[in-house]
Amino acid sequence: MSGLEVLFGCIVGFALGLTGGGGGIFAVPLLVYGLSIAPREAVGISLASVGGTALSGAVPRLIRGEVELRTGLLFAISGMLGAPVGSYLSTLVPENVLLILFACLMCVVAHRMWVKAAHPQLATGTCSTEGKPRVDRSACQRDADGQLRLTSRCARLLIVVGLVTGVLSGLFGVGGGFVIVPALVLFSGMAIHSAVATSLFVVVLISISGVSSHLIAGNELSSTTAALFTAGGLVGMQFGGFVAKHLHGSTLQKTFAIAVIVVACFVILKSVVA
Repeated sequence: MSGLEVLFGCIVGFALGLTGGGGGIFAVPLLVYGLSIAPREAVGISLASVGGTALSGAVPRLIRGEVELRTGLLFAISGMLGAPVGSYLSTLVPENVLLILFACLMCVVAHRMWVKAAHPQLATGTCSTEGKPRVDRSACQRDADGQLRLTSRCARLLIVVGLVTGVLSGLFGVGGGFVIVPALVLFSGMAIHSAVATSLFVVVLISISGVSSHLIAGNELSSTTAALFTAGGLVGMQFGGFVAKHLHGSTLQKTFAIAVIVVACFVILKSVVA
């Protein structure tokens, strides 16, 4: 069984490294249908492995100064508050319904990835410090040197988005990178490379909160499975990052979106039949 755990972890890590976010969406289906793990335990293992994988990417970026700490901490703290709420909500939902809702989330992710590939300008947005001058009506704005103006309006927006990300993480066991990266770019005007680095930092903290609340709620979590899954994820992420440098970005995003839709349909079919 350990071979499968590492292999499936590699698949999740590969998708994460390949797309820069959203790879964790495959973790729960692989754990449930590939390793026959109960959905609620799969959520906890997914959170632990995604958090561990993100940690390996966040630490070097943090050392290099690529993480925007102030924005990331605000986002992470609100997300850490939302994660226990998501974990609690997951205990109120029947497991089949939880899987169907998870499949619906996968469809949303796939749609976002496809739109991002077809219309890159929608994914990156236009911040006030890049491109041609324009009237910036966004809630969060930046100074000429790129520093975020953390007004009350901006802080409220980031807190709300962080809370939503945390709830999704606790409910479905996803890291939330597919939400965090575009949110940081679109709502805070952050450059894409800083957004990816900051997102990894946020995912680590939210995952810690999610795993903790998962355990406090009395849900099972196999440390051995989580460790093997994470080990595979670390290897897969490195390979995915290498491959991503040599392939066209839009093709990768569209391929990822199709794969997510296929898995979502499989999850819904299995849940309905079961």
